[in-house]
Amino acid sequence: MPTTAARFQPFGLTIFAEMTALANKHGAVNLAQGFPDFDGPEPIKAAATAAMARGQNQYARMQGVPELNAAIVARWKAQTGRDIDGESQVTVTSGCTEALAATFLGLINPGDEVILFEPYYDCYLAGIAMAGGIHKVVTLRTPTSPHAPFTFDPDDLRRAITNKTRAIVINTPNNPTGKVFSREELTQIADVCIKHNLIAITDEVYERLTFDPGLPHISIATLPGMADRTITLSSLGKTFSLTGWKIGWAIASRELTQCVRAAHQFLTFCSSTPLQHGAAAALTHGEPHIAELVRDLTAARDYLGRALEGLGFRVFWPAGTYFIMADHTEPSRRLGISPADDVAFCRRLTADIGVAAIPTSGFYDNKHWGRPLARFAFCKKMDTLQRAVERLSKLRQ
Repeated sequence: MPTTAARFQPFGLTIFAEMTALANKHGAVNLAQGFPDFDGPEPIKAAATAAMARGQNQYARMQGVPELNAAIVARWKAQTGRDIDGESQVTVTSGCTEALAATFLGLINPGDEVILFEPYYDCYLAGIAMAGGIHKVVTLRTPTSPHAPFTFDPDDLRRAITNKTRAIVINTPNNPTGKVFSREELTQIADVCIKHNLIAITDEVYERLTFDPGLPHISIATLPGMADRTITLSSLGKTFSLTGWKIGWAIASRELTQCVRAAHQFLTFCSSTPLQHGAAAALTHGEPHIAELVRDLTAARDYLGRALEGLGFRVFWPAGTYFIMADHTEPSRRLGISPADDVAFCRRLTADIGVAAIPTSGFYDNKHWGRPLARFAFCKKMDTLQRAVERLSKLRQ
C-alpha cells in the first residue's frame, strides 16, 4: 500500500479541515475557518469577468500580469513611501500559501533553521519541512489582561539563534492572536537579523485589517537595513473577501526575488490570468471597500467579544486580523471538560452547542500555551454571529 511521504507524515489533516467537516456534520455555525460568509465587491468581480470576456484566459507571465504588478508597486508606494520595481521585485503567486512555499523552497537548504513565533499559522511547518529546514520557536506569551498584547521576550529570540539559523518568520497582524507587532518589537527583530545576517520572511495578509489607530501595521522591510533582507508576502483574499481567488504576491530585493521565482516557476508558474486583472482593479480602486470592511469588522469584533466575555470566556481583544482568542477555562468546567483540553472543548462546542471554533494547541510547539485557548473567526455577517451567540448562550445552563 502507498504511504504518505515521510516529510508530511507528522502533519496529518489540518485542524481547519477537521473542524469544518465536524461543523458540516452537526450543522454548526462555523466560526472555525477564517473566511467570510459575505462576498467581495461587485466591481472587482466585474473586472475579472470582463477580462475573461476580452479573452485574457491564457497563461500569464511568471511574475504576474503587468497591470497587477504595477498596482502592487503603487500600493507599496502609498503605504510605505518606498519605490520598488514591479518587473524584478514583485512576484504574483497563487495565494500567500504558495508565496510561503516558494520562499521556503527557494531560500532554505536542508538543515537550515527558521525561527517562528508561536502560535504560528500551521502551513509554516510544512513549508519549512518541504525545504528540509528545521523550525525553532519563540513563544508569544499570553497576556494577563484582556486588552494587553501577546508579547515575546527578546532574550528568547536571541537565544534561539545558532550558526544554522537562516531566517525569521514574522506574521503581523498575527493569526491566531490578533497581535500587531509594534515598531519597538520589529526593531528588536531587525537588529537580530542584521547582527546575524538573517532573512526576514513577513506574512502580512492582514495588513489592512487593524483596529487601533495607535498601533498601525508596519512592514519590517521599511526599517533601516532591512529592505534587502526582507521578503514581504501578502494577498488579496483577506482584504477584499475573495479568499477563493488565491491571489498573493512576494515583494523583495532583486536577489531575493530570484530565490522566490526559482521555486515559484515549478510550483504554479502563474496564477489565474483573469483573476489577476480583477486583483489589479481591487488594489487600484478598492480603498472605499477597505474602510467599510474595517468598520464592519470592528463592530463584529466588539459584538462577539462582549458576548464571549458575558458567557465566561476570558477574551484577548485583537488589534488586527478577524480572529478572537479566548480562554475557555470557565465554559469547559461547565461542560465537564478539562480546561487543559482545547480539542475536546472545541469538538464538544461544535457537536453539542452548535458553534465551531479552532483549538489552538496545534499552533504551538509548547502545547500547554494553547490548550486553554480557542480561536473564533468574526469575519461573518452580523446575523451569523447572532445565531452563534444564541447557540453559545446554552453555555450558561
